[in-house]
This record gives sequence, structure tokens and C-alpha cells, in this order.
Amino acid sequence: MPRSVETPRPPLTRHRILSAGVDLADREGIESLSMRTLGTVLGVQAMSLYNHVANKEDLLDGMVDLIFAEIALSNPPTGDWKTIIRQRAISARTVLSEHPWAVALMDSSSLPGPATMGHFEKVLGCLRQAGFSVERTLHAYAVIFAYVYGFVLAFQDDDHISNAKQIIEAVGPAEFPYAIEATTYYLQRGDDQTQDFLGGLDLILDGIERTLAGIQPNSKRPSREDRKSSASRRA
Repeated sequence: MPRSVETPRPPLTRHRILSAGVDLADREGIESLSMRTLGTVLGVQAMSLYNHVANKEDLLDGMVDLIFAEIALSNPPTGDWKTIIRQRAISARTVLSEHPWAVALMDSSSLPGPATMGHFEKVLGCLRQAGFSVERTLHAYAVIFAYVYGFVLAFQDDDHISNAKQIIEAVGPAEFPYAIEATTYYLQRGDDQTQDFLGGLDLILDGIERTLAGIQPNSKRPSREDRKSSASRRA
């Protein structure tokens, strides 16, 4: 009788460990992740993992970098900065909706990996080349991706319709007319998180665009002397 041939176990690599960590966090939550649990998933002793990751902090940093690697970063052939940033924000929201546990880790990484730094560099470069100052670039980056991260966290729950119905039943329309109006509209329209996300994103990008228009070199801002002169003429 022929002996069964065991399928060889794939070699243990850093990428395999990080990918298994991401899969485990997706299935069971980031709180379930430990070196021992991850070793069990991979069929190895936990100590074997330390040949490829320095410690749990290094593991988490690497997992976050894998998530950043999923966010689309390639520049479209044509398009202004708004189009490029909009596409990247949409991609970031799509990716993070699949890995919501990663949001809390993204700004706490002690040693950002190449994909993380690549994302940061591409977005900052796009804004700087569009004419933003360094300070305005940092402000724009902060508000755009705080919005993306916050939206993902706020809409992890799938019971928004049920929650809206409870609000209608529990809240008095005389006391909270605008809340009732908005909630009623939401129920009639249906739960459309994508349109809500895009609507908010466009509001932010439009506001940033108006800020940029006010700081372009060919858009002369009145100097202090000009303002004093104007005030003297009005007096």
C-alpha cells in the first residue's frame, strides 16, 4: 500500500507571519492576537516567530504596513490634485472597512514600513506640487484622513436603520425637530454609506480647494499696509 505523502509546510517568512496576523485580526479582532495564538495558527512554536519579527510591536507595525500596501497609490494619467486625493481617500476607506481594527494602529506605529511611508510621501507630494505650503499640506492631510478613519470607525455597525427607527420612536419631534427631520429623511432614503462618505469628502476637498486659491502667488492677498489704507479711506 503506497504511503501518503505529506504536503510540505510553506517556509516561515516575515510576510507569511504578517499576513496570518492580518487574517486573524480580521476574523477574531485585534484583541485576539498574541504571539502564541499566531504560532498556533501557523503550526509553529511562538519562539519561531521571533526569527522574523522582533516583538509584538514589530508584528503590529508590519501588519499595518500590509494594510497601507493595499491602498491604491498610483497616480492617474491625468487629473488634478483633487481627483488624485479623492481616489486615494476612497481607496483608503474601502481597504480600512475590510480591516477596521487597523485604524487605531495607523498613527501609533513606532517604525513606519515602506508602504506606510510611500502613502505619506505620495499624498504629501501631490499636495505640495499643487501649490500648498508645508503647513497647509499637513493641515489638509490631517483633515482628509481623520475624516476617512473616523468614517470607518463610525460606520462599523450595520444596524443604522434599526438605530434610526429607535430614534424616531423615542425622540419627541417638538423638542428635536431637526433630528427627526434628518432621521426621517435617512429612513426614506435608505442606508447609503458610500454616498454619505463621498458627500462629506467632497465638502472637505472643496473647502481645501478654496483655501488653496487664496494662497496662490497670483492671488494677491492685501498687505497690512493695504488694509490700513483701506480703513483710512472708509473713515
